[in-house]
Amino acid sequence: MTSAAELIAVLPYARRYARALTGTQAEGDAIVAKVLGALPEDLPPKLALYAGITRETENAEHPGPVRTEPLGRHLLLLTTLEELSLADAALVTGLDEDVAAARLSQARDAVRAAAATDVLIIEDEPVIAMDLRMLVTGCGHRVVGIAASEAEAIRVAQEAKPGLVLADINLGRGGNGIVAVRNILANSQVPVIFVTAYPEQLLTAEGVEPAFVMRKPFDPVTLAIFTYQAITAGRVPLP
Repeated sequence: MTSAAELIAVLPYARRYARALTGTQAEGDAIVAKVLGALPEDLPPKLALYAGITRETENAEHPGPVRTEPLGRHLLLLTTLEELSLADAALVTGLDEDVAAARLSQARDAVRAAAATDVLIIEDEPVIAMDLRMLVTGCGHRVVGIAASEAEAIRVAQEAKPGLVLADINLGRGGNGIVAVRNILANSQVPVIFVTAYPEQLLTAEGVEPAFVMRKPFDPVTLAIFTYQAITAGRVPLP
């Protein structure tokens, strides 16, 4: 039987997964709370939580122009966001590993073909900002501005009206990325992805948290999946 301590240790990751699927902190956390009382007993705690969340969301309507095979989105997030092996992701989704591999491949192709959007990058490190620009452009999106401070981010967002914001948390002397995003969202309903080397620090269950948190460093496929999920979820991560 899974102990309370084991569940507490893996809850932040389960909440991140559920939130990425639903697009909001409230909906994601509600699903996690629902599945806690009926976890599969034949899986380790972390995989059991993922499996319960998958079961609760596999038939949910997913907005956006790109359609994937059943459980394709789940496999994308499990293998990129949650960094599971294909074998573990197959266990979580209840699919044969070969079937899971085929659906994952189809889902990746669908994401690569997704419609592009205008992206604002909030990042104070010039080298990282340029790397992000290259990756975002490589995913088919257009970078409409790079901001190194809270004030600059707010100004660029007002002028360029991006379709997605990609924000670092710590802007050094330029302030805080979360504060910048809160100010941007006061005047627009744009999806946001937060980028940090320490995502666990944003998943503490204390107060409002972002819906999309991407770990540094990351690769082009991971970024493509995150941008697609954030755009098509169509919801705002912070009030």
